[in-house]
Amino acid sequence: MNVIDALELEQQKETVPALRPGDTVRVHAKVVEGTRERIQVFEGLVIRVTGGGLRRNFTVRRVTHGVGVERTFLIHSPRIDKVDVVRHGEVRQARLYYLRGKVGKEARIRERRAKEAAPAAAPVEEEEQAPAKTARRRGRAKAKAEES
Repeated sequence: MNVIDALELEQQKETVPALRPGDTVRVHAKVVEGTRERIQVFEGLVIRVTGGGLRRNFTVRRVTHGVGVERTFLIHSPRIDKVDVVRHGEVRQARLYYLRGKVGKEARIRERRAKEAAPAAAPVEEEEQAPAKTARRRGRAKAKAEES
């Protein structure tokens, strides 16, 4: 392992959420104002995820008072306190730049539902061969006669 890889490994965060385009996220970013430092929350739609390793970044878009605002964050940046995934969106594209031209309900993204796990397959037991149809019918006829 060379020196650059060692430094990158040291600076990577332990837990990073799985982000995909279409997800709605809430990013808690540290903002320095003079001598103070505070947390600023930016909530919006992930329109792209690029890069890999330490350079992995994502762009979040939100529309506030009719004005679209996009911010790009580095996932492993020390300026990011945490990233919460609010909901997962279902999209087919990797870059959602087409949303820039859409407003209101046109810009909505369907929610991606978690697929339900199929029930575990029960072991199949060998069944005895069923009697012939006529024999079963006779059995039913006898049972009805006994009930009457």
